[in-house]
Amino acid sequence: MTNAVLSWLTSAVVLASVYWPLEWAWPAREGQRWLRARVGTDFLFLTGQYLVWNGLALTVLMGLRHQVDAWGALAGFQATVARQPFVLQVLEALLLGDLAVYWFHRASHRFELLWRFHAVHHTSEHVDWVAAHREHPVDGVLTQLAINLPGILLGFDFATISSFVVFRGLWAIFIHSNVRLPLGPLGYLFGSPQWHRWHHAKHPGQVANFANLSPWCDFLFRTHHRGAAGNEAYAMGIPEAWPTSYPGQLLAPFLPRSTWPWLFPSIRQEPDPATLRQPTSVEPT
Repeated sequence: MTNAVLSWLTSAVVLASVYWPLEWAWPAREGQRWLRARVGTDFLFLTGQYLVWNGLALTVLMGLRHQVDAWGALAGFQATVARQPFVLQVLEALLLGDLAVYWFHRASHRFELLWRFHAVHHTSEHVDWVAAHREHPVDGVLTQLAINLPGILLGFDFATISSFVVFRGLWAIFIHSNVRLPLGPLGYLFGSPQWHRWHHAKHPGQVANFANLSPWCDFLFRTHHRGAAGNEAYAMGIPEAWPTSYPGQLLAPFLPRSTWPWLFPSIRQEPDPATLRQPTSVEPT
């Protein structure tokens, strides 16, 4: 437990020392403060991720990997994959992972059962590097399964691409940061905060930019939306009423909506059905 706490403290300090200076130097939303509303809730999500939920996700992935290996039906296919050049193996794992998580992400906005867990990530009305960690553990585990399932089926040794995993994790936090930087071609390769912030906009029926990192899936399936250059005036969050506390956000997806106003003081009314998510309806760019 001591090692876990030390790892969490180290991670929090490192992340803060990297992303807070970026948000101070190149803020996308000038009026958004570091000590904003509900930042404490987001720090609790960050703490939960590093102390508990990341370990749970890793346990699930390792268990699935063991089951696939024990099954043995893919052994010949995996041996063929292993004979490929390392660079090609990495590229296959990353592209297939991007494709799988893109469609899982779209499904999470389309189907109520998945949305109940994914909505937690969208409840933040102030998106920054801390809010990037606001993620229900069920949604987090399923997302990690979607990203890593292709690599598991390919028999890929994830220990050999740990540096890629770390980089992609840091970039996933970066695209949530309150930063406006001219990324040039890097934005098309890895995604940009401007594009991902639009995904968090409070626009029913205007959901776009589903790619967690590289936006090639959004371009391919015509769900990419740039938004107006420099326009950061739109509201963020979701139109539905939702619990705001950390325990409430963890428990609410498991409970009938009719119980929420009684159990969670932050809920004052049932959501208007007209504001619920609709299938993607943005004009591609």
